[in-house]
Amino acid sequence: MKKHSLFFILFFLSNIFCFSQNIEFQSIALTNIELKISIQELKDSSTHFAFISENLYDTVAFSLNKSEHEKVINFKNSGKYFLFINGNATQKTIKVIPAIFSIIPPLLAILIALIFRQVLFSLLIGIFSGAFFIYDYNPIIAFMRTVDIYIINSLIDKSHMQIIVFTILFGGMVGLISKSGGTQGIANLLLPLAKNRRSGLFSTWLSGLVIFFDDYANTLVVGNLMRPITDKLKISREKLAFIVDATSAPVASIFIISSWIGYEVGLIQDGLKVIGSDLNAYSVFLESILFRFYPIAMLAFVGFSIYLKKDFGPMLLAEKYALRNGINNNHINSKSNDILKSSELMGNEEKAKWYNGIIPILVMVSVAFGGLIFTGIKAVEASGIKDYGFKEIISYSDSFASLLWASTFACLVAGVMFLSQRIMKLSEVMDAWFVGLRSMFLAVLMLTLAWAIGTVTYDIRTADYIINLVSDSISPNFLPVIVFLVCAVTSFSTGTSWGTMAIMMPLVIGLSHNVSGLYGLAADEQYLILVGVISSVLAGCVFGDHCSPISDTTILSSMASSCDHISHVKTQLPYAVLVAVVCMLLGDIPSAFGLSPILSILLIFISLFFLLKLFGKSVE
Repeated sequence: MKKHSLFFILFFLSNIFCFSQNIEFQSIALTNIELKISIQELKDSSTHFAFISENLYDTVAFSLNKSEHEKVINFKNSGKYFLFINGNATQKTIKVIPAIFSIIPPLLAILIALIFRQVLFSLLIGIFSGAFFIYDYNPIIAFMRTVDIYIINSLIDKSHMQIIVFTILFGGMVGLISKSGGTQGIANLLLPLAKNRRSGLFSTWLSGLVIFFDDYANTLVVGNLMRPITDKLKISREKLAFIVDATSAPVASIFIISSWIGYEVGLIQDGLKVIGSDLNAYSVFLESILFRFYPIAMLAFVGFSIYLKKDFGPMLLAEKYALRNGINNNHINSKSNDILKSSELMGNEEKAKWYNGIIPILVMVSVAFGGLIFTGIKAVEASGIKDYGFKEIISYSDSFASLLWASTFACLVAGVMFLSQRIMKLSEVMDAWFVGLRSMFLAVLMLTLAWAIGTVTYDIRTADYIINLVSDSISPNFLPVIVFLVCAVTSFSTGTSWGTMAIMMPLVIGLSHNVSGLYGLAADEQYLILVGVISSVLAGCVFGDHCSPISDTTILSSMASSCDHISHVKTQLPYAVLVAVVCMLLGDIPSAFGLSPILSILLIFISLFFLLKLFGKSVE
């Protein structure tokens, strides 16, 4: 105890004589995991450094010459260490914790999400557990830091707030379009195409592609709109529910303007910050679209099934039964239909006009694209680059400001349109707008907690620990397919794609960066793996969300189609698994080794087409 007190007296006195050194390192170190020390400039030709433990029982000493700028050191024991430079103490301290603790926050978040299926609660527990280890194992301080540092810091970042406001305003636009009947009007354009079984299925599929801007709106409108038509054509409710489900999250997740984009770009942006990258998050998002093989392939698979008029497995049995016996009358008056009809998301069918849905969306797309060009050109010219093209403009653009302008203009245009047509009164416009805003509240909460747990995993060096475990046993080229599998299982088990993205995105971006660096990959190869793992998170989560029996979109698809929920899950699961396996074998793996994603998509399309042709059987 006396030795402990003497140490702090010496430490205090030595601070009087300490000199400034530009030295940087993370405040948290892990036992037996390398910590990098960076020094910008040394004042002496040779400088001696020492980290001395709080109890004086452990010292980590090293020296640097004036020409050296980095040093990698290891701590064998946990505890608090104070830094001494040439015998003088500095204000810098470091806390060393057992390496295994760094994996607990994200692992705990995943396990709790799997067990209780409460993503917000699991994220909060993950953040709290990280703060508990970082702040001296004090639960009260950890609780306080969870709120006043990690959650609040997630909100005060300018780019984060831009994403939040965009997400909320986009919800407002969707609320206005839906309530005005604009979404219904878009779908009504396709009704004349439904004349026989094939054209009826094709119209349903096309409706799902056209209503791309929100997965919930897609599910509710397409299911309710097409169900009477598919019933008359003796198309099974299971097939209708499958098409509705397969064109909700998959199409919303890959389209450049949808309710998913702010969330996805926000997670990518935060992950890039974790690895200190200055890449444009929106540009990375755009490049990842071609690598999202599962949602792209699933959309095509539905089209192939309709064109070939072939099915297999439980879906084939359901289709044959419907064609032979018609639709079960017990389902026609399903209460789920009444619930959906009274939903706040449903619009005025009598005043449904297609242009009330199309024009606000076109305004958003146009303003967003114009904003990217405007901010990109200004940024490129300010940087002094004279020879630049479209790629450089997009890379330098301010995507968050552009999206913010786009959602604001779209809401304004939609409101003016509906007032001028007298579809809604001003009070009704404001109510519909507010309903749309409110619908995005859960997304905002989840996004905020996702940013917070991303910061926690960075502070506690989770990626470094994972790298230390797998660096000798895993090739970076197999990371995309492994990430897809992990995200698919997690999303399927929890029933949420957004929650899984929130947990996994900061982890896998850091993992990709570090593993690629350890293997000495060139910059372009590192970027390829980075885009691969980002796209695998987004695609894997869509797979789980698409076929999980507890997913919100899966449940809504069953309700909107008045289909037995278990029947819907059983009939679509073989299709989803088939598409996922083909995408991993022909997409995730070969593209990570350099194969063009376009070529991978073509190979996937050809394989799925011929698999259906060979093993599928005609319903009629």
